[in-house]
Amino acid sequence: MSTLTPFSAILADRRRDGSRVDFHVPDDWLQGRTSFGGLISAMAAQAMRDVAGAAWPAEVTLRALQTSFVAPVGVGAVSVVVKVLREGKSVRQVQADVMQAGQTAAVMLGVYAADRDSRLPEIHPTRPAAAREAESIAQMPFLEGVMPAFLRHFDRRWADGPLPFSGGKGSSISLHLRPIDPAPISGEVLTVLLADMSPTPSVGSLSKLAPSSSVSWALELRPVGAQDPQGWWRADTEALVVGGGYVNQAGRLWAPDGSLAALAYQVVTVFA
Repeated sequence: MSTLTPFSAILADRRRDGSRVDFHVPDDWLQGRTSFGGLISAMAAQAMRDVAGAAWPAEVTLRALQTSFVAPVGVGAVSVVVKVLREGKSVRQVQADVMQAGQTAAVMLGVYAADRDSRLPEIHPTRPAAAREAESIAQMPFLEGVMPAFLRHFDRRWADGPLPFSGGKGSSISLHLRPIDPAPISGEVLTVLLADMSPTPSVGSLSKLAPSSSVSWALELRPVGAQDPQGWWRADTEALVVGGGYVNQAGRLWAPDGSLAALAYQVVTVFA
């Protein structure tokens, strides 16, 4: 296994050519035969910000990201081609096509918006208490050759629910997490990166290893302010429907300050 390439280094090495932003995916960000889905989507979110949103006011933030994973993204050069579909007064819609070796590997639709005046009474969910706090849990070890390579980039503490492939019971899991890389990353890009960290809860019921893969991913984001770079994020994920080898699941990602950072809805296929 190669040395770690921090996510911040991947961003620092990107190159823009008009509406295209080029990245390089190293082997320590793989998840089986493809790259970690959160990495793919985070690169696209950064490219959309570079090409379409660099001149937007700061209050215009990513509010929704719909991702369709079309084909595996392997090690090497990756290009994200960005197209602005519409810029309205408050809402802007941007498409990003992730390309590798001339083939479409993923398609993203990002929706950016600023707050507007509203008479609606506001609702802000409160982060529920954790079954176990991060400081009371040992860091999950990385098992070479068993776990996906990208997991080496994160400090993970299992708070609740069945561990993957433990033959346990339950359809919900809760995970404390934070990047090992201390370099600052924009709140919206970091939210995208972390929101795909949790495995599907359904693999906790299996007693043998089995690969899984995201088919589609819908992420709804809330603006997050400056956060403690060493603070703990928390991902709570629930399998809603399981059948035919597919899992429909929903998740919530909480920022270190306790605010809701994202709602996530995903279709995952499990090869078991």
